[in-house]
Amino acid sequence: MKKTVFIFTCIMISISVSSAQELKHKMALAHESVKLQTDHIFNKLVKIRRDLHENPELAGNEIRTKKIITQYLLDLGLEVDTNIYGHGVVGILRGSRKGKKIAWRSDMDALANDFADEVTFKSKNKGVQHGCGHDIHMAIGLGIAEVLSKNKASLNGTVYFIFQPEEETFIGAKAMINDGLFSKIKPDEIYGLHVSALPVGQIMVKPNEMFAYQKSVRIQLKNELSKEEAKALTKKIRSFLLRVTSNSKPWEIQHMSDPKIGLMNPNTIFKDYLFMDENFSIHSKNDILFLQAYLYETDPSKLKDILPKIKQAIEENSYKDQLLSISYVQDNPTVINNETLTNIASKTLENIYGKDVVTTDYGQVPYFNDDFAYFQQKIPGVYFFLGGSNIEKGIIAMNHAPNFQVDQESIRTGVKCFSSLILERLNGSSIIEK
Repeated sequence: MKKTVFIFTCIMISISVSSAQELKHKMALAHESVKLQTDHIFNKLVKIRRDLHENPELAGNEIRTKKIITQYLLDLGLEVDTNIYGHGVVGILRGSRKGKKIAWRSDMDALANDFADEVTFKSKNKGVQHGCGHDIHMAIGLGIAEVLSKNKASLNGTVYFIFQPEEETFIGAKAMINDGLFSKIKPDEIYGLHVSALPVGQIMVKPNEMFAYQKSVRIQLKNELSKEEAKALTKKIRSFLLRVTSNSKPWEIQHMSDPKIGLMNPNTIFKDYLFMDENFSIHSKNDILFLQAYLYETDPSKLKDILPKIKQAIEENSYKDQLLSISYVQDNPTVINNETLTNIASKTLENIYGKDVVTTDYGQVPYFNDDFAYFQQKIPGVYFFLGGSNIEKGIIAMNHAPNFQVDQESIRTGVKCFSSLILERLNGSSIIEK
């Protein structure tokens, strides 16, 4: 009997190994197909991106953008739902067999600015500009939808393409959820990205927080300070709170891609810090003086100590009797990547496209944030930084800055890599997770 069991076990192991090898071979062929399909549609995606760049729309006004996205998804044969908050669009791609349900988020809105934009396809809408890269994000989302739709017959599961309005105002994601998004679709995992100043072709990710915790602090005092005294007090508060690693200035965000001190270096200056914006908003109303500024903290366990420390700084500078209140007036959640999914995603991308394509993030970015965080509160998810800079071409993808540009090759990288990631999560994840 024992001999029979042993033989049966050996046969099952042999079958299992054979099946795994066969699946790996099939997935390798599938990823080669993804690369070819991405190359085939690349020029079309560039054209769409340029059209979106020329016709940007502010948060809450993404009317034309919605029409373009909706038509594109319908032309691919996807189910499309536009009856979700604002100008949001959700495309639904159902595979031929049941399996995981995965969501991909792309944000839609543009910025209110007139920064220099050194491209031939400048914005036609005065005072509005895609200065944060959401046009790139939408082109990538549409590209992934097209590549995966061509593989519909072999997909095990469902992919939801969430095109989210009003990200810049930190409203859209939460509003979509409150409007019943996750009663209509029920993804098991969610993914998204943001183009960044990293080198084009580079993807960066880490488990847990991608950004510092950003909070707006308002201090109310009796209106008995001169403007000079108020400015001096804000400097003392900022100095009192400041915590950085030796000789570092994490507020100098232009260094985030620096190989020596940037995010990709374990010794990055963008970790373990607390600082406040240098320029406080100072104004008075009804005999009350208001001091307000953003602060950036990387350690959530220390957030509870910040307001008491500000109070201490004010009292130690002889303004105890003038102090009326200290409070947070903006306290948004931050992007927190699921550790298990992040590690799986990194390993998956490395296995398919090589170790050079994925870089570990060792820090947290100040100033920026993303309401993708609200999706992650409901569903395990991963948020990636995608490189868009090309120094040799003079292209620097520093978001919200003058002359913000993106190397359009980032579209190819995004579509190729994340189509493969989703495909692997649906059809081949058992191999990776082992």
